[in-house]
Amino acid sequence: MSNIPGTAAAPSPKSRIHGCLLGGALGDSLGYAVEFDSIAAIRSRFGPQGLQDFAALDGGSHFSDDTQMTLYTVDGLVEALEWANAGVGADANACVWLAYLRWLETQGVSAPDPAPRPQPRWIDRQPALRHRRAPGGACLSGLATGEMGTVYRPVNPDSKGCGTVMRSAPFGLVPHIPAESVYKLSADAASLTHGHPSARQSAGVFSLLIHSLVQGQGLLDAAQVAADHVRSDAEAAPELGERLSAALRLAGEATAPGTGTRGLLTPEDLVRELGEGWVAEEALAVGLYAVLATATGSPATGGSGAAPTPVEHFKAAIAVAVNHSGDSDSTASIAGNILGAYYGEACLPADWLEALEAPDVIRGMADQLVSVTTA
Repeated sequence: MSNIPGTAAAPSPKSRIHGCLLGGALGDSLGYAVEFDSIAAIRSRFGPQGLQDFAALDGGSHFSDDTQMTLYTVDGLVEALEWANAGVGADANACVWLAYLRWLETQGVSAPDPAPRPQPRWIDRQPALRHRRAPGGACLSGLATGEMGTVYRPVNPDSKGCGTVMRSAPFGLVPHIPAESVYKLSADAASLTHGHPSARQSAGVFSLLIHSLVQGQGLLDAAQVAADHVRSDAEAAPELGERLSAALRLAGEATAPGTGTRGLLTPEDLVRELGEGWVAEEALAVGLYAVLATATGSPATGGSGAAPTPVEHFKAAIAVAVNHSGDSDSTASIAGNILGAYYGEACLPADWLEALEAPDVIRGMADQLVSVTTA
């Protein structure tokens, strides 16, 4: 399986930031329409191929807590970078925690009195973000303790839900910091709500993958960097390495010459091999597989045989990430984040963007991150 050629010119940092955040929101929104449905129910509602497009959704779809928390991650990072650009040191993880406490308020949950009361920011005034869209239990309960969870003082120590991974792409979008720092920032922020090693490490590895793409690496190379990081970490959760290795192997089989009719895994086999995506390492593996396995445009993957255009690749990957019996919005948001960071905005389908909820809010947060990182 080879790396996919990029667009004629490498995407600008601004295009990658916008592409990553909008791409994640598009995957999240399409997946949210069927998040709690089995593949049998999805096929019954949308036909044998499942849900392929926003046009099949009468009345459209909303994004979920995945996009909400991703945007609040952006806001926490922006605040930390605003302080840094002003010459004032700030604890980045504390800024992200304060942002998450403000998100918690939008969900109708108040932290106990000992917790700080953060000052409101632009993001808190956006009505589209003040809806309760099936937020993760560990995210709510971890923040509702009012304690700032850490690796050494974890909240929800046994939880490894995918609520860490689905919000962590923004850490990889910050340029000019070492890969090791990207991983640590993301893993530390995961500890704010989830204490299980796999939850932290999956978030860190996902951010590292996004970072590699932003630095100009190809899809397969970036995925290999993530897998190598896990293999080299003596403390890595074994299930994370197993799921990532399986995703790479199965995607390679789907795109190998002579694949014939095997092609993509069926939704049933996808769940059997990689999991449903409700926990962190499974969500990351499914999202990554969806991206890599649809990269060639071969007849076996539903393409014409030529390399897919960025838009074709995006649509094909999101379809794989959505159509299974599992956490469809999280797996599809991860796939959308990856492809948006790789291609930039060039991969985003125009008709899908027209169906997206509150694109001005997503672009507003993307612009804030651009302003503090590229000035």
